[in-house]
Amino acid sequence: MKITKVRTSLATLLLIVFGLAACVQNNNTSTSTVQPSASPTSTVKSATDTGPQSQVTLPVLDALLANDTFVSELKTKLQITDDQLTALKAAASSEVNRLRSENAEQNIAVSTDGKTRTTAQLSQIIGEDKTRDLIRQASDFWARGGDTDNSATQQEKSKPNAVPTDTRIVVNIPAYRMDLFKDGSLVKSYKIGIGYPEFPLPQGSRKAQTIIFNPTWTPPDSPWVAKMNVTPGEKIEAGSSLNPLGPIKIPIGLPSLIHGGKAPSKLGTFASHGCVGLTTPQVKDFAVQLAQLSQTDLTTDAINARLKNPTQTQVVKLKNTVPVELRYESIILEDGKLHIYKDVYDENSNTEENLRAVLEANGTKLEDLNEQQRAEVLAALNQMSAHPKAMPSPSPSPSPENTGRKQKQTSKKTPKNQKEIVIDLGSALASKGYPAPVNFDDGSGKKVVATTR
Repeated sequence: MKITKVRTSLATLLLIVFGLAACVQNNNTSTSTVQPSASPTSTVKSATDTGPQSQVTLPVLDALLANDTFVSELKTKLQITDDQLTALKAAASSEVNRLRSENAEQNIAVSTDGKTRTTAQLSQIIGEDKTRDLIRQASDFWARGGDTDNSATQQEKSKPNAVPTDTRIVVNIPAYRMDLFKDGSLVKSYKIGIGYPEFPLPQGSRKAQTIIFNPTWTPPDSPWVAKMNVTPGEKIEAGSSLNPLGPIKIPIGLPSLIHGGKAPSKLGTFASHGCVGLTTPQVKDFAVQLAQLSQTDLTTDAINARLKNPTQTQVVKLKNTVPVELRYESIILEDGKLHIYKDVYDENSNTEENLRAVLEANGTKLEDLNEQQRAEVLAALNQMSAHPKAMPSPSPSPSPENTGRKQKQTSKKTPKNQKEIVIDLGSALASKGYPAPVNFDDGSGKKVVATTR
């Protein structure tokens, strides 16, 4: 059936102000009454965490300030005045315009100082104390996708690398990986594209409630749109070659989606504006898997039938809501091997403290590793940090030519595109940690060999 115009005023505003976004929601407003139990093993950060852990940039705030509920909370809880609110909106809008002029979505170097810029500008308007409170409140609101029903999405903070005990989707942002769990068992893994640093993929608990086939798209006012022979604000029909959303999208709370349309080369990279990006074959397969997880009657043949008419948008409501957990974990113990991922959003996540937490969650300590392993792990943490520091070179063996020679400080350069370092910690930790990918779909189109854990 064709859907009528169901865009709410909030969604329209979000579409405009979030800008640059091929993945801003095109808003089905239906909700499910089913509320599955939350996994007791989530590692989502607490809403009280601010500072380097906050992903609230000015462009994100620009979107949130278009939400009446969020604005009302600022006024009542933080005592933000109308004049301050006007100044906040102006600062956020100005930053979006700057990014458009500098084409930041194609220039990652432009985007890396977004959080520092945000904190500095907000502090000038409302002071340092209220800035911390505002970022905390915005982080909480954004983490739950604006969902006021906190009981359905709130997760209990627990140990790192936690394995869900229920049915849910887990996205680990630095690993560019999305996992599907059914009753606590990993059944499918995908390689994904993530949001640019200025338009990051949010962290927190979301919900998948609908699958939208043949979604339409409204181009934002953005430099990359100018290259596409479309006009900002016009409606691009489903099925058009100019529509970047692909054939299927799954809303997961404002303003994020899981959607197709990405080239295989965009997987494992910055590829979207606050969304999880998949290729078209991947998103078709994901729709089938999601239907199975939610006990929705939707077969591959039924999906293909809905996609036969690409100009007809159709919405399928899932029988059961599926939780979507968006994590930021750059240190993962996986079947005895330590995977250290690049700190892509400059979260200061590759620290010795976080490493110890991961090891201790799996029954070991940093001191239990041998000297070589400890050296390799600590060096890898530095290499994969957002700001690697100079490290001392290995101590030279005693010799006449080395005697009295001053030891140089060196920094092992990380290859430009290196996103991960893997260190084998030995048989003692084999089978421990987070599960390795299962039935991994890397988007290449190659046949996946079925695997189980």
